[in-house]
Amino acid sequence: MKNNISIREIAVAGLLIAIVFVATYAVQIPLPGIATGGLIHLGNVALFTIAVVFGKRYGAVSGAFGMALFDVLSPWVIWAPGTFIIRGIMGYAIGAIAGGGKEENPGMIRLVAAMVLPSVWMILGYYGYNILLYHDYRAALLSIPGDVIQIVAGMVLALPAIGLIQKSGSAAMLRKLASSRH
Repeated sequence: MKNNISIREIAVAGLLIAIVFVATYAVQIPLPGIATGGLIHLGNVALFTIAVVFGKRYGAVSGAFGMALFDVLSPWVIWAPGTFIIRGIMGYAIGAIAGGGKEENPGMIRLVAAMVLPSVWMILGYYGYNILLYHDYRAALLSIPGDVIQIVAGMVLALPAIGLIQKSGSAAMLRKLASSRH
């Protein structure tokens, strides 16, 4: 079975990548005392929302490319390879746990699990990448609170955004527009 990707799907993926990049780039709140340059940004809100609404494929692509592009165009370019892998897997996992973008409302427990479990992966992934880059277990350990703050802030903002999309019935419409197979 051949899995063709349509021009529409490529265009939607490009738009979602741009949304994650702009959300990450536009609002950055540096976290004081984080040795590795931790910051709060709206990219997590975009990634959570996209992965839940559009599913695991769009979650993976937008997270990997959108956030790695931010790293490439910022002082944190050295983080881009790690971000690409970590955020791609994170976006895929969020979408998979939330129902792959096929369910109109996965329920609050499943939605929170879809955000928390992949976020644990993200925290561990960046911890490992930090050690790989700097060979400093202490600095890597000290970066964890910043990652936790970043994720909690993203979830606090993403949950109402996802709720509004679900309540309005827009999720099904957005998924239908994104798919060439309707």
